[in-house]
Amino acid sequence: MNRVKNKIALVTGGALGLGRATCLLLAREGARVAVTDVRDEEGRAVAEEINRAGGTARYWHLEVADEAQVKSTFAQVATALGPVNVLVNNAGIAGANKPTDQVTVEEWDRVMNVNVKGVFLCTKHAIAGMRQAGGGSIINLSSIYGLVGAPDVPPYHASKGAVRLMSKTDALLFAKDGIRVNSIHPGYIWTPMVEGVGQGSGVSLEDFRKQVGAVVQVCARKPF
Repeated sequence: MNRVKNKIALVTGGALGLGRATCLLLAREGARVAVTDVRDEEGRAVAEEINRAGGTARYWHLEVADEAQVKSTFAQVATALGPVNVLVNNAGIAGANKPTDQVTVEEWDRVMNVNVKGVFLCTKHAIAGMRQAGGGSIINLSSIYGLVGAPDVPPYHASKGAVRLMSKTDALLFAKDGIRVNSIHPGYIWTPMVEGVGQGSGVSLEDFRKQVGAVVQVCARKPF
C-alpha cells in the first residue's frame, strides 16, 4: 500500500476501461489523481468515486491531440494538485477495421492523432515538471499489437508499434533526468473499446470473444 503516496498522477482516457481501473488503483496506492478524458460525465464519476473513498482526484476534459489543451491541462493540474510525477498515456481508439487499401486518410489520421500524437504531446508537456521534481514515471499503453501483427485494424497496429518505439527512445533520452519511460502491452481485455470492436466485427459478441481468446493464447506462446 501507499506505493505512490503523495505523488501526482495524470491519466489520459481515465473515464472507462483500463484508464478507470488505473485511476482507482493509483488512488488506492496514495496518489492524487488527475482524471482526464473527453467523456465528461464518466470522467467526473471516476473522480467522485475516488473522493468518496477518501482519496483525492479531480477531472479535466482533455483532447490529447490538441497541444493547447494539453499544455493548459498540465498547468492547471500543477496548480490544483502539484506537478505531475506519474503520467499514464492511456487514451486510445481502435479506429477503422478494414484492409489498408480501403482505409481513408481521415481514418488513418484520426487514430494516429489520438494514439501517437497524444502520447507525444502529453510526454512533451510532462517532462519539465518531472525534471524540476528530480524524476518521474511515464507509462505508455501500447498493445500486444505493438509486438505482433494481425490481419485487422491497420491504423491501430501501426499506432501501437509507434508507441512502443517512442517509449524506448524516450526512456534513453530522459534516463539522465531520473525519468523512467515504459510501455505496457495488454492482450485483449473486455473493455468498452474492445466490445465496440466486437460489435462491428460481423459476428456475435460470444463468437468474437472466442476469436480474441484464441489470439491471446497464440500470442502468449510467442517468444518476443
